[in-house]
Amino acid sequence: MTTRHILPLAAFAGLAFAAAVPAAAEDASVAKRLDREGLKYEVDNDGDYKLTFNYSKEGRTQLVFVSGTTQTVSGLTVREVFSPAGRVEKDGIGGKAALELLSASGQLKMGSWEIRGDVLYFVIKVLDSATSSELSSMLDIAAETADDKEIELSGDRDDL
Repeated sequence: MTTRHILPLAAFAGLAFAAAVPAAAEDASVAKRLDREGLKYEVDNDGDYKLTFNYSKEGRTQLVFVSGTTQTVSGLTVREVFSPAGRVEKDGIGGKAALELLSASGQLKMGSWEIRGDVLYFVIKVLDSATSSELSSMLDIAAETADDKEIELSGDRDDL
């Protein structure tokens, strides 16, 4: 009876380990690309790469993240670059403002606005094969777009 329970647990542990190996390899590729561009980052509790862009001229900073995981869509491996721009409740992002964000997303060349929980993010879905230079450019776009929206929503506040 004890053997029956150990085998499934051992098999489950092996599957969990096998699933974790590809994720670590993907993460290493992000680190290499960020390092190649000389970008400073830290890995947060979710495994995402967290960068802080400094806009010293304006006296502001902006957080931007590269997802530590990927998703596959129709055979394409995609990773997200995302940057917080506001808090739904605190910044009054509701009805009319949400429709304006949806409309604005249709005008953007790259990326879109998404609400996750109580946070408004600017998100770019990136092919994981993006070069270090392309990834760096997308980080710039996300950070600048989100910071501009944060200024629009909250004025001088620089929470994100």
